[in-house]
Amino acid sequence: MIKCIASDMDGTLLNSRQEISELNREAILFAKEQGIEFVIATGRSYDEANGVLESSGINCPIIAANGAEIRNIQGEIVGTMGIDREHAATIINLLSKLDIYLEVYTSKGKYTEDYEKSISVIVDIFHTANPEIPAEEIRSTIKDRFVKGFIQTVNDYGEILSDPDCVVYKIIVFSKDHEQLTMANASLKALKEIKITSSGHNNLEINHINAQKGIALENFVKSKGITLKETMAIGDNFNDLSMLKIVGHPVAMGNAVPEIKKVIANHTVKNDEDGVGKAIYQVLTGQPAK
Repeated sequence: MIKCIASDMDGTLLNSRQEISELNREAILFAKEQGIEFVIATGRSYDEANGVLESSGINCPIIAANGAEIRNIQGEIVGTMGIDREHAATIINLLSKLDIYLEVYTSKGKYTEDYEKSISVIVDIFHTANPEIPAEEIRSTIKDRFVKGFIQTVNDYGEILSDPDCVVYKIIVFSKDHEQLTMANASLKALKEIKITSSGHNNLEINHINAQKGIALENFVKSKGITLKETMAIGDNFNDLSMLKIVGHPVAMGNAVPEIKKVIANHTVKNDEDGVGKAIYQVLTGQPAK
């Protein structure tokens, strides 16, 4: 019997327009009405994740930044796992030498050193993946991240690292140059106490070794008196694998990367076809969504 459902956001719960479909929303609310815990497990910051959920009328606990931060349904922080400052400085310096664009997620928000590059890089990557969406519409959405304070600009990442009250949760790099990403990955692998994953073909995500969705989800369900066997998890990419591998009912999205589909036997349809909602209805009712 399923007592907890954990879902990734990008490429999973959200469609290509970064929205929660009506069927997905209804399925989540249906599950919650049955007394089932629903938790988001995302690479996003809490604010970015919660903003989308609130607009759809969904209130739930959130595992943010790949497990570096856990918040309860009231939005209170109940767990964190940051990257040591010295390690963070080493990672940032190494990536800077490769001239690769990066953003830093912290307990005080998300930061970039380059406002214009932040917009141009993300627009370029997102438009390549979603050519049907006009570039200007994407640009407007990305700029909205700054307006809403989801991402802030600093002159130097050293400002963040010198703040004793600021915990570095995650460092993410973006590049369409796969050779550059491969070089970055190879360089980072020499470092200890970090976990390197990805949520897309054009990025790398660096966390503390213990900041993983699987570890955070295990802690979450344990706090609720639920076993992993009684837990369902839905995802599409490498940063979802740690939770998909440990739950009793893992589900890979129809649009999941091939490596995830090979490991996870249960598949649902794509994120643009209400994959999350259909998977929830199927497992809870034994019937396809109406």
